[in-house]
Amino acid sequence: MAGNQTIPGIHHVTAIAGYPQQNIDFYGGVLGLRLVKLTVNYDDPGTYHLYYGDGLGHPGTILTFFPWPGAPLGIKGTGQLTVISFSAPEGSMDYWKKRLSSHGITITEQFSKFGEKKISFQDTNGLQLELVESNEEDRKGWAEGPIPPEKAIRGFYSVTLTEEGFEKTAELLVDTLKFREKTREGDTYYRYEMGEGGPGSIVDVVCEPGRPRGIVSVGTVHHVAWRTPTDEEQKRWHDTISNTTRLNVTPIIDRKYFHSIYFREPGGVLFEIATDPPGFNVDEPVERLGSELQLPARLEPMRMKLEQLLPPVRVPKKSIAR
Repeated sequence: MAGNQTIPGIHHVTAIAGYPQQNIDFYGGVLGLRLVKLTVNYDDPGTYHLYYGDGLGHPGTILTFFPWPGAPLGIKGTGQLTVISFSAPEGSMDYWKKRLSSHGITITEQFSKFGEKKISFQDTNGLQLELVESNEEDRKGWAEGPIPPEKAIRGFYSVTLTEEGFEKTAELLVDTLKFREKTREGDTYYRYEMGEGGPGSIVDVVCEPGRPRGIVSVGTVHHVAWRTPTDEEQKRWHDTISNTTRLNVTPIIDRKYFHSIYFREPGGVLFEIATDPPGFNVDEPVERLGSELQLPARLEPMRMKLEQLLPPVRVPKKSIAR
């Protein structure tokens, strides 16, 4: 049983992109995240799996993509994670407004339902993103990227789940996963936090019973992963979810850079619980993260075939001129 163990925060979010180079140019170039791993989808090796994060790819900073070139756009709706919110340092909003506007990105400046100052925009495939100004942030951004370190994205601030209903999802979050309800607005907006709270530990749930169900494809989120610090705690989460809910949970799966279990919450969003270790420097040194295609041992015999199949990409270098 899970006992008193808690989930410290968001581990990563995985979404669907269109063309891989376009994705790299936006997240590595415009937003200044570090491409910390260039690999493939282990369940579909003919597809890249791109990982972005801070300088080391710490849990809580990792945004990943499966690029599906030529696939149709998805439909945003219930049963999905619909908004990814990044944490930006206090006083950086003017910088980001100018930077995004200079790249032709339409932004909306506003205050959230819960009072944060933020700007909203979409990536090149329509994925809904936010930058939220935070004075609680003690994480560091990628110091050697294209963004001045004092302005750089620090990691996730929060994620937003859009649901048709509310009660069963809330029961899972609070009773099983030990999230805490922090505040709510009416019968529509609910905010939860986990661990010690603050940026990277916040989940907003929006209840929209009249909204159509979402369809996962380009420009939508595939799943969200929550952190667990050790393999032992992950095993306890697996047993807790299996024994105390009616949800189907996968066996523990080795993803090389972390270990994972997956289950679909009652509203339909795919959840993962991923371990913090071993991290992204298990197969290449920190200074070369993301610089070359990395494959798990079982796929190494296919390397030549995969390198011919996968479209070539240009990997961003460190210390891009600002």
